[in-house]
Amino acid sequence: MTSRRTRTIVPYSAEEMFDLVADVRRYPEFIPHCVALRVLESDVDDGQGSMIAEMVVAYAAFREKFKSRVLLDKRQRRVEADYVEGPFKQLYTLWRFADMEDGCEVDFIIDFEFKNAILQTAASVMFERAFGRMADAFVSRAHQIYGGL
Repeated sequence: MTSRRTRTIVPYSAEEMFDLVADVRRYPEFIPHCVALRVLESDVDDGQGSMIAEMVVAYAAFREKFKSRVLLDKRQRRVEADYVEGPFKQLYTLWRFADMEDGCEVDFIIDFEFKNAILQTAASVMFERAFGRMADAFVSRAHQIYGGL
């Protein structure tokens, strides 16, 4: 299994960053390699609840579709996604947002493992690159939406 974690301080509130990450329908607009996303089920109300989302990711010859259950907890400032179906043996992401004096800390964790060992080896390099670009994409998106640096 491959695990990565990043922590970033941004000049936006925890609520603003939560809202940005929780708006999964907009991911294809700004996340590298996310070419499509559909919300198949949702019981989300005012930032609380869960949904099933299907994402299509493409990079070079690699193109995969997978489903995740996304849990939103606005009160705790957490967005958590657990793998449901697709090419992975495991896929888990966790976003946590903590207010600070001049913004918030964004803590992002991803754990993944493909079912196929050959695909795991080949895709690990791609995921390494994509992980850094994905975290940066959310910060860039916050600058676009909320103004900034």
